[in-house]
Amino acid sequence: QVQLVESGGGSVQDGGSLTLSCAASGDPTSRPCMAWFRQSPGNEPKAVAALDSYDNTMYTDSVKGRFTISQDSTKHTLYLQMNSLAPEDTAMYYCAATSGSPYCLTLRPASYTIWGRGTQVTVSS
Repeated sequence: QVQLVESGGGSVQDGGSLTLSCAASGDPTSRPCMAWFRQSPGNEPKAVAALDSYDNTMYTDSVKGRFTISQDSTKHTLYLQMNSLAPEDTAMYYCAATSGSPYCLTLRPASYTIWGRGTQVTVSS
């Protein structure tokens, strides 16, 4: 059974940086695509970035050039390097994974069937 556990959240000043980590258990072939989503109070989760087993990546427009998604060589840790953070980046950040075809790179939340519990990121001005 795949489990995802996020860490690395915290409070930073406007313009600061944070790196989130997601520890992923289970066979990497059983979770071929992984992604970061974020959710602020009263809103639906929105995609931030996604990555597939070939290390292809996809980003939502608002984070391009500022955030980088990556994974370690064992494919058991997913990262999100976040630079030039702004107050609008404040949210709960979730790690998620798909569980089917390896051709799964997408930013659609509905495609991700496995979710972590989240880590809070707060950016103050």
